[in-house]
Parts: sequence; C-alpha cells; structure tokens
Amino acid sequence: MQTNFTPEQLKDSATAVSEQILRKCVHCGFCTATCPTFALLGDELDSPRGRIYLIKEMLENDRPADAKTVKHIDRCLSCLSCMTTCPSGVNYMHLVDHARIHIERTYKRPLQDRLLRSVLQAILPKPGRFRLAIAAAFYGRPFAGLMKKCGGTLAKLGAMLALAPTKSPMPSQFVGQESVAPKVQKKGRVAILKGCAQSVLAPSINDAATRLLTRIGYEVVFPKGEGCCGALVHHMGKEEASNEQAKTNIDAWMREMEGEGLDAVIITASGCGTTIKDYGFMLRDDPQYAEKAQKISEMSKDIVEFLIEQDLGETQLQEELTVAYHSACSMQHGQKITWQPKKLLQNAGFTVKEPLEGHLCCGSAGTYNIMQPKIATALRDRKVGNLEATHPDLVATGNIGCITQISSGTQIPVIHSIELLDWAYGGPKPVQLGKM
Repeated sequence: MQTNFTPEQLKDSATAVSEQILRKCVHCGFCTATCPTFALLGDELDSPRGRIYLIKEMLENDRPADAKTVKHIDRCLSCLSCMTTCPSGVNYMHLVDHARIHIERTYKRPLQDRLLRSVLQAILPKPGRFRLAIAAAFYGRPFAGLMKKCGGTLAKLGAMLALAPTKSPMPSQFVGQESVAPKVQKKGRVAILKGCAQSVLAPSINDAATRLLTRIGYEVVFPKGEGCCGALVHHMGKEEASNEQAKTNIDAWMREMEGEGLDAVIITASGCGTTIKDYGFMLRDDPQYAEKAQKISEMSKDIVEFLIEQDLGETQLQEELTVAYHSACSMQHGQKITWQPKKLLQNAGFTVKEPLEGHLCCGSAGTYNIMQPKIATALRDRKVGNLEATHPDLVATGNIGCITQISSGTQIPVIHSIELLDWAYGGPKPVQLGKM
C-alpha cells in the first residue's frame, strides 16, 4: 500500500511503525475471509482491509477521529484472526492499537459512553472493587433482560449484569501466601500472574496451575505489587494507563529475578499473555523500561507452553470424556499457540475434538461483550452451536473471558485446560463437572 506521510509525521515513533505496517498491505482481501465482524455484517469497513483504509486516511491526514471511523474501529474485536491469514505479515494488532490511542486522544465520545468506559477502567483491573461490583450485580441481575431490550447504554449495562456470576467462587487455597514450595526435588522457580478479573471470577484456575507446577518440582511465587496486565485499558486506547500497569508488573517480576531468580513468568489467561508478550514493543521508547520490558516479554509463557516441555508423569484419569477444545483468539492468533493445549489434553487421556470455524472469535474480547453486546451475542451463539455440534462432555479453553462468554450460552461445562490437566495428574476434580 502506498503511503504519503510527511518526514515530520514520521518523526513520531508510533506513526513510523504504522507507516511500515501499512506499506505491507497488498489489498489481497484474504483477511476478510476470516474476520468475525465481516462474516456477520458483510460490510467492507467492518473487515481488516476496510479498517486499514480508515486508519490510513485518519493518520495520514493527521486529523481527529470522526464518528464513522470510531464506529468501525470499535466494532473490531482485536481477535487477530486476520494476522494468521495475512500472507504479507501485516501487523494489524499494532496498527489498530495505534488507531485506538489516536481515537482516545482526539475524539470526544458521548457522555454515557465515556462514563461507562470510566467505570470499567476503575473497576475491572482492581480485584477488590470488582468483587464489590459482582456482589452488587446480584441485585441488578433480575433486570438484565429488560435492560438489554432498551438499547444504548442500558443494553450494555444489561449485558454486563448478565455476565456476572450467580454465586461467589471459592477463595484461592493459597490466599495470603507469597510462595508455594515444590512437592518434589526442586527444578526451578516461576511466578504466576494472579491477574485481575480471573483472580475474582475463577481463583481455581491459578490454584490448579500452582498445584500442578509444585507437583512436578517448581516453586511458585506470587510477587508483591503485581497487578492487572494492562490489556483491558490498552484496548480502550488508554496508553498511559496501560503502560503504567505494565511497568508495575515489570518492577514486581524484576525484583524476583534479581532476588532468588525466575525461570519464567507463567500466564494462565491467554488474553493477558498476548499483552505481556508485547510489553517490549509497548515500552520500546522508554529508556528506563525498554530493556526490562523486552526481557519480561521473552520469559513470559502461557501455562501450556511451559507444561508441554515438562514431564507430567502418568495420567490418573479414570473417566472417558470427550472435550471440545475452544482455542481463544489470544492463544491461536495472538501468541500462535495451537497444538500444545490439544496435545496436553490428549496425553492426559481426554478425547479432543475441534469445532467448525475454530478460528472465529466467541465474542468475549476483553470488554467487547459489554461494549458491543449484539455482535458479541451473535458470535457467542455461533460459537456455541459449533461447539455443541461436536457432542462433547465439556468444553476446554485457556482464557477466562472465553469461559465467561461461552458459559453464558450453553449448559455444557466450560473449564480451563489447566484445571483438567491438574485433575488428570492427581489434583481435585473441577467443581464444574459435579458428579460426572
């Protein structure tokens, strides 16, 4: 794609990166075949190629974002399926991230939209506030259906209430502990990201990872000061806030590395993993953090990436269960982790099936299922239909957002892969399976 940025514009680091990304696009349209919003809406501007044109025109002319551009960029899930499909290596992720930052700085959203985004920014990355919000949502949940019918901001609030859990999960068995010692001879030392939303909605996920890791010889630490990875606000275009959250985590993990050392930073939510592995790029121009950020990015691993290289022993699974594996977009497209989760589940004794249209997003995408509830629900229903068509006993995936989204549309248990692996190698049976 030909570009016409001025030398002055290209002095800006973000613009220079975007210009190089735009030049790689050859208008082939392969991305339209795998884009969830284009598949649903059929609008060229709701495809990656269409959005690229809008972004190019906005950035090249150095103009504030307009309502049309914002509408179509907001509809993008950042699922990154287009990056898997693209034959030219267009880094759409960095391009759309730049566009969102530009929108946040130059476009004044309607008041109700601004308020909702501020509420999400203030609550979701803060576990304490999030717990209080979920407790309050119990009283608002009966009105969720009516609110969704009203449209506008009320529909978004209704979608948020509908996603809230009906009962509080059991607290983590490791609450208050700074580290957990290995159960056998020590092989190494790893940190696990507690995270924000996941630590509130499903502490059992990190508990399962901790149990399995300590059983195979790793000390697991929970670094002081670590918090939200920054993904939630990053996808809202709030660059300063996301970078500050990234720096907080980098500081926490570097203290551990410089102390007793770390072999890896383990991530159990693939949405977080995609962002953490991008810390090096996000902070590339920060003289104090660029090198540290790159180091953290390189040593961060999704739990399945780490486990595929380990000897987990002999499976103890007695049941014969069929698992439909849902590959989160942040897993398969964002991090290019594809075969490892399925291989681990198969090795553990599960029969693994893959649904049709496995490349398409379930509609979760961070806060997308709140901000774009109609599209998100249509994608969820399409995903659930494909998963149920495999006739599974349960669904496995590696991202808390996908678990929450898919669970809202099916009675089939949706369980994190690590909880299944922990069970198969000696841990407790996931509570979602009940007496199965």
